Amino acid sequence: MKQFIRRMSSDLASLRLKYMEKKDIFLEKDIEVKEPFHLFRKWLDDACKTPEILEPNAVCLATATKEGVPSSRFVLMKSVTETGFTFFTNYGSRKAKEINENPNVAMTFYWVPLRRQVRIEGKAEKVPTSDSEEYFHQRPRDSQIGALASPQSQTIPGRDYLDQIEAEIRQKLGPDGVVPLPNWGGYLVVPHRFEFWQGQSNRLHDRIQFRKTDDTTAVDNKSVFQGEKDWIYERLAP
Repeated sequence: MKQFIRRMSSDLASLRLKYMEKKDIFLEKDIEVKEPFHLFRKWLDDACKTPEILEPNAVCLATATKEGVPSSRFVLMKSVTETGFTFFTNYGSRKAKEINENPNVAMTFYWVPLRRQVRIEGKAEKVPTSDSEEYFHQRPRDSQIGALASPQSQTIPGRDYLDQIEAEIRQKLGPDGVVPLPNWGGYLVVPHRFEFWQGQSNRLHDRIQFRKTDDTTAVDNKSVFQGEKDWIYERLAP
C-alpha cells in the first residue's frame, strides 16, 4: 500500500479515471420532471443503491466570512424537501459563525462510482429549535454526549480534555439521564442554483444547470429553457 501511495503521489499528472462513454451521455430529454429537486432525488437514490458509495449523503459545504474568505468541509445532509437541504452542527463552530456573517453557501455532492456530482448554491438559515431538539434526541446517546462535550472549532489543550469532559457528563447524567441540547442545531440551505455534472471519458462532460427565475431571466427556448416551479435550465460547456 505504501508503494502504491508513493507511486500515485509522484505521478499525479498521469492519474486518469475512466468516465462514461458516449452512449451514456446525459441529455435534457432524460430529465423526466424539469425541476432540480426531482432530478436530485433520482440521482441520490442511484447513489444510495450503489454499494461502493458508503455515505451518499456526504456533501462538501463551503462557507465564507463577511469579507468573502472561504472555507469548506464535509457534512452529512440529513433531509431534503421541496424547500431545501438540512444539516446539523454546533452553533459555535466555524461554519456556523461564517453562516451567521454571510448566509451564502455552496454544497457539492460527488459520487465517484457513478461519475456524477451535483453543485448547489443557496442561502442557509437556522431551522426551528424544536426541529433541532427532535433530531438531536433521535441520535445515538453517545453522539449526543459527544456533541455536548465538544466546544467545536475551539482550541483545546489535548484529547484528554475531551475525554475528561465526556466522563464528567456521563457521571452527572447517569445511565438514563436525558442529554440536554447543547448550542447545536440545524441549518436549512435554500437553493437558487443547481448544476448536475456527469463525467465523460472524452472530457466533453455533461453539465446541466437549473436556476431560479426572476424578472431579468431571458428564456429563449434555444439555449435557456423554461422548466417547472419557477426554474429554468440550460446546458453549460465543460
